[in-house]
Amino acid sequence: MHKALVEGQRSFFCLALKGDGLMRVAIVHYWLVTMRGGEKVLEELCKIYPEAEIFTLVCDRKKLSPLLQSKTIHTSFLQRIPGARKHYKKLLPLMPFALEEFDLQAFDLVISSESGPAKGIVARPDALHVCYCNSPMRYIWDHYHLYRRDLGLLGRAMMTVTAPALRAWDVTTAARVDAFVANSAHVARRIRRVYNRDATVIHPPVAVDDFKATAELGDFYLCAGQLVPYKRVDLAVRAFTRMGKRLVVVGEGMQFAELKRIAGPNVELVGFQPFPVLRDYLARCRALVFPGEEDFGILPVEAMASGRPVIALGSGGALETVSSPEVGVTFAEQTEDSLIDAVTRFEAREASFDPAVIRRHAENFSASLFRARITRFIDDTRQARMKGGAFSSGPAPAAATV
Repeated sequence: MHKALVEGQRSFFCLALKGDGLMRVAIVHYWLVTMRGGEKVLEELCKIYPEAEIFTLVCDRKKLSPLLQSKTIHTSFLQRIPGARKHYKKLLPLMPFALEEFDLQAFDLVISSESGPAKGIVARPDALHVCYCNSPMRYIWDHYHLYRRDLGLLGRAMMTVTAPALRAWDVTTAARVDAFVANSAHVARRIRRVYNRDATVIHPPVAVDDFKATAELGDFYLCAGQLVPYKRVDLAVRAFTRMGKRLVVVGEGMQFAELKRIAGPNVELVGFQPFPVLRDYLARCRALVFPGEEDFGILPVEAMASGRPVIALGSGGALETVSSPEVGVTFAEQTEDSLIDAVTRFEAREASFDPAVIRRHAENFSASLFRARITRFIDDTRQARMKGGAFSSGPAPAAATV
């Protein structure tokens, strides 16, 4: 691991020096209105390239970490639209125009941080454009019908009219990217299906050092995250209500009232909780219950960094994080019966889980390893391009595999 970090640092200096000056780097992030997984990736990119300038569609500086608040952040014309920082998703049809207005001609390296339409920027022809993709835009691809269903009559009509053109633009702009990096093999397959491009897999950074195990365990299971339909927290609430086992649900969202209505007396919905409280729940739970399909899923890794096993749907990113029977149990179907069976199997061997083993597994997803891997990838890609070789993404190099 130390060798990988040294190589990563050496690669950074090879990459940064251009002639007698420092290479100019731009990082394009879809929007900056909260601190979630995508913003954690952005923070780590800023640590690698401290002089980089950030371009984003809309920004609410008050919601950002001190590190991001300290950076030069350029916003688009969408920022000037009243209510844009709250209702930015409703401005989706305008986003291509806003992104293409960004002037990036002064930058030698452009990194687009993608879950929205960030990769659609227009870079200088000789600049290197690397896209770190958390997912192709869910609201026009995989989750199109879910998002459309939650809109009003006017919103649904607008989505119906604009979505085909947005899909065409999204596919076309993939050609503007020199190399794709996916946050999981699950997302890499989606990139291949949607954009017909290969992607190298480099898992996102998890702040494993912020978590630690404790010997003082509680008698409860934990479910946490945004309370929105695709997370399937309702599945956990119904299953645990049937079993009569204690479940604590941390989070807020549109489903809170509905979950409260269907929850039995053994299920406690505690709403949003500050990080120290969530960290305590993660450290003391019997296991984290993770019933939704995620592109990667940082929360299971945080639970494992706390020494706790995970009971997860065997799909999406969980297949890459809850990848061993030593760290958790998976279930095949998003049904109450399948989840109940997983809990039964977990309890049959609960005493065999070793917090130290689980913690070591989580360290494979640390922020320091992410920095080393992404730096090496960008440097190798740039060197291949300078030599006139192929630099499109292919199979993940050894440093990018876990």
